[in-house]
Amino acid sequence: MPGGDMAKPLLGRRNMESNPDLAPPAGRTIGILGSGDFARSLATRLVYSGFQVVVGSRNPKRCAGLFPSAAEVTAQVDAAKKTDVIFVAVFREHYSTLCDLTDVLAGKILVDVSNNTEINHHKESNAEYLASLFPACTVVKGFNVISAWTLQSGPRDGNKQVLICCDNQEAKRTVTEIAQVMGFTPVDMGSLSSACEIENIPLRLLPAWKIPVFLGLGLFLCFYTYNFIRQVLHPYIWEQKNKFYKIPVEVVNSTLPCVAYVMLSLVYLPGVLAASFQLHYGTKYRRFPDWLDQWLQHRKQIGLLSFFCAALHAVYSLCLPMRRSHRYQLINAAVKQVMEKKTDAWIEEEVWRMEIYVSFGIMALGLLSLLAITSLPSIANSLNWREFSFIQSTLGFTALVVSTLHTLTFGWTRAFDENQYKFYLPPSYTLTLLVPCTVILAKIFFHLPCIHQRLQRIRNGWEKGRYVKFTLPSATGEYSSGESSSNV
Repeated sequence: MPGGDMAKPLLGRRNMESNPDLAPPAGRTIGILGSGDFARSLATRLVYSGFQVVVGSRNPKRCAGLFPSAAEVTAQVDAAKKTDVIFVAVFREHYSTLCDLTDVLAGKILVDVSNNTEINHHKESNAEYLASLFPACTVVKGFNVISAWTLQSGPRDGNKQVLICCDNQEAKRTVTEIAQVMGFTPVDMGSLSSACEIENIPLRLLPAWKIPVFLGLGLFLCFYTYNFIRQVLHPYIWEQKNKFYKIPVEVVNSTLPCVAYVMLSLVYLPGVLAASFQLHYGTKYRRFPDWLDQWLQHRKQIGLLSFFCAALHAVYSLCLPMRRSHRYQLINAAVKQVMEKKTDAWIEEEVWRMEIYVSFGIMALGLLSLLAITSLPSIANSLNWREFSFIQSTLGFTALVVSTLHTLTFGWTRAFDENQYKFYLPPSYTLTLLVPCTVILAKIFFHLPCIHQRLQRIRNGWEKGRYVKFTLPSATGEYSSGESSSNV
């Protein structure tokens, strides 16, 4: 076997001794039917997790050199006889080739690790199909969401969760213990009918990112078209100046901050709407509308896309002086200054504006970087809830405020200059201020003492119009029932 991470035990001897529950039972033998990439990776990880492994192959002599030396490679029928837990690492199309082993496999646990090439490609899941072929066996679905690379390098470099489902609780417990010994985190998904959903998971391409990506692309196209009309089309029509060279860099660079700024505000806008719903209905137990619920669930992805656009804006801005067009403009400005016999082009107001503008931009990008880093599972898991909430909520809102100051200093007094309104269209940065300023004002409103206290009471369980039963002592000393509104 080659060296490296693949040759290192996932659980060291010291971990086994300190936690005996993680050690595999003495003499536990695991069988594997199949000799593909996944079967080889699975055999390697099982061997270095302390199990005895026997691999069943149709050509054991040819495949023996591909597996760890500690694993026994033999014929399929011999492998099936030597163990009670067998991983079926073959494609669904080849299940029928195992029918000759029906009598040998009777009463054993078969772990189906297969996946399909398309979502819902078959009417029934692969695991259910395998169970129908071998009714005398107990079929467990699991390990299909784990890649061969993760098995080779260990769960520290991949997803640690192993989704498991089965109709037999004892068989499910056995496979769960195997997953734990291998260092993975088993997740009980219920009965075998859940296998279809589990098999679809590896085939989905970033399902949580579709709506945020389409939202970001939509905003980008809208702002890009708007900036193209103002920066390129207007000079071409009104002044007969060719400004089409701005399309690749300048128009993109003026569009990216608009998208980043608006998407950052869209991260905190659903929280404002949720608080408004709770105040209106006077309870936290009423479900939000589906669109708002979906919006709340996609805030992480929207925030990361906001950081991505802001980072691209920073890179584009640093590259602006490197362009040939910028150098020509500097030379032309210098020649014009010489022709007009100006010795000093210094404008104090513009200098201060740019200094403050750049400073706020750097601070905003730094805060967005912190938000992006802490959203990673490996970092978020190292924080307690108060720390995570402080960074994502308090510092996130601070980033929105700093971004607003960044935008305002960029606009300065130019928002009131009629020359800035091309085709009577306002500058794009004035449009981007609408949603963020609404969110900031709403946040300030919700932090007013009277509003904040009512909102906290609702989130602590108080409900408007709820009646609470209580008992009062009578003259005879007995207690009688009554009702009282919780509003009192």
